[in-house]
Amino acid sequence: MVFLKGKFQSQQLPAHYLQAAINGVIPQENGILQSDYGGETIPGPAFDPSHPASAPAPSSSSAFRPVMPSRQIVERQPRMLDFRVEYRDRNVDVVLEDSCTVGEIKQILENELQIPVSKMLLKGWKTGDVEDSTVLKSLHLPKNNSLYVLTPDLPPPSSSSHAGALQESLNQNFMLIITHREVQREYNLNFSGSSTIQEVKRNVYDLTSIPVRHQLWDGWPTSATDDSMCLAESGLSYPCHRLTVGRRSSPLQTREQSEEQSTDVHMVSDSDGDDFEDASEFGVDDGEVFGMASSALRKSPMMPENAENEGDALLQFTAEFSSRYGDCHPVFFIGSLEAAFQEAFYVKARDRKLLAIYLHHDESVLTNVFCSQMLCAESIVSYLSQNFITWAWDLTKDANRARFLTMCNRHFGSVVAQTIRTQKTDQFPLFLIIMGKRSSNEVLNVIQGNTTVDELMMRLMAAMEIFTAQQQEDIKDEDEREARENVKREQDEAYRLSLEADRAKREAHEREMAEQFRLEQIRKEQEEEREAIRLSLEQALPPEPKEENAEPVSKLRIRTPSGEFLERRFLASNKLQIVFDFVASKGFPWDEFKLLSTFPRRDVTQLDPNKSLLEVKLFPQETLFLEAKE
Repeated sequence: MVFLKGKFQSQQLPAHYLQAAINGVIPQENGILQSDYGGETIPGPAFDPSHPASAPAPSSSSAFRPVMPSRQIVERQPRMLDFRVEYRDRNVDVVLEDSCTVGEIKQILENELQIPVSKMLLKGWKTGDVEDSTVLKSLHLPKNNSLYVLTPDLPPPSSSSHAGALQESLNQNFMLIITHREVQREYNLNFSGSSTIQEVKRNVYDLTSIPVRHQLWDGWPTSATDDSMCLAESGLSYPCHRLTVGRRSSPLQTREQSEEQSTDVHMVSDSDGDDFEDASEFGVDDGEVFGMASSALRKSPMMPENAENEGDALLQFTAEFSSRYGDCHPVFFIGSLEAAFQEAFYVKARDRKLLAIYLHHDESVLTNVFCSQMLCAESIVSYLSQNFITWAWDLTKDANRARFLTMCNRHFGSVVAQTIRTQKTDQFPLFLIIMGKRSSNEVLNVIQGNTTVDELMMRLMAAMEIFTAQQQEDIKDEDEREARENVKREQDEAYRLSLEADRAKREAHEREMAEQFRLEQIRKEQEEEREAIRLSLEQALPPEPKEENAEPVSKLRIRTPSGEFLERRFLASNKLQIVFDFVASKGFPWDEFKLLSTFPRRDVTQLDPNKSLLEVKLFPQETLFLEAKE
């Protein structure tokens, strides 16, 4: 432990002394060259996996010598991001690729909310306000995100009465974005409209350890004059309002800060720590005397203990990781370990990835160096984003450690769980590389925290080579299986079409037979009807007169279309209709056939049927012939 010797001060130790101490203990073999003062980092030769020519030549100035994989790195697939955007009493879900811009989200919201882009402020970004041209990929966002829209230039919707508006506000939830000034930490807190300002300040005390009487606020509306006032009456902006809180400085602290500039700083051993046992008597909180000690005591846990939902725990882990080590870090999968398995393994073979499980431990001396200088290195972040699904868990708390060991035992077996259980604290953090197989999940590699950037990259690439070889076999097997399934589907489809064709033929034949039967029935009915008409006409004919008759007799000889002759005698006084009836009784109805005479040729059926044979000159004998009408 490092102390300040001499007159007691609340001065923080300059960062370059601490950096020099760390550099003296841990060799700088991670590809980042430290300056003499530790205040700045000078990046070594950048590693670009896609350009082997850019790798630095071997040199004694850096231990970073990247090992290139023998196979070409698969190009990064587009990543889909989900946004839940809240505006007043509406929620809009937007799904976009991470290659899109913030402006494209606003254009979608303009169509959904009917709000011009120029009047719209899109808030809720972890990095603060962003430009419309900002690419989402550069923000390193999780898969699921929550944003909200503010429209300060647009009037709020009118309500029927002040009482109704107040009641509506009491039922609404206010999002308070509270920034802790001293540690630059941001809290997003939800409060109902019926909560009081006093309740907000008490909640902030639980988060920041700043007593209510020592809280110094900025951002409350001028109408918020009483701590007993509820949020709905205080004039807060809905749905979101920004506030800033800090610790109110005491007179003693102000005087001590003015004396810090003239105090000599000396490095002393741990035995001199007794000089500061009574620091609290001077109004100085524990942990604020030293720079690193202050940071260690003030920082929030990476993950809540006994979290019910793994996704919520990972959200806090990602937010805390970003606040500690910056936004350039691997994209941690938000969800359960089972969901990470689904995302990495249970997809088509071409879309599968390796699963990297990062196990964090705050009490390990290697954690800060591993996270800040290796896990957040741009080359590592890029390689993990392209080829891995990265899932994280914090083992600092015993409950979280036991929970992960249970998951580990269930998914990887007791051997892996026992291996992690026996790891000492100083061996953390751990990086587990998991590859999914047909029957089980295989742990390819366990990387401990005492490594370097180039060694970490080499081991990731080695795991990727093993995975790529297995993936090619899986792709081949999957293609063959799909080909077999396609053949089977084609055969099934051909069989189905054949059955349908046979059924269609059978149905067509049945329809044809039914039609023939129907036509046959009609024909039979028509024949029966004609036969009945013929018989009735035959019965109605007068008897044929004898050759020797007192009255004049006309003898008619009628030739049918088949060449046969019909002969009969009629009285000269008989009407022509009787001749027509006689012909019809023989099967030649006069509406279908016409009766013609030879000399002179004339159509007898056109004559008046009520005239006698004598009047139409069919006496004493005549030869006629039948001809079908057209």
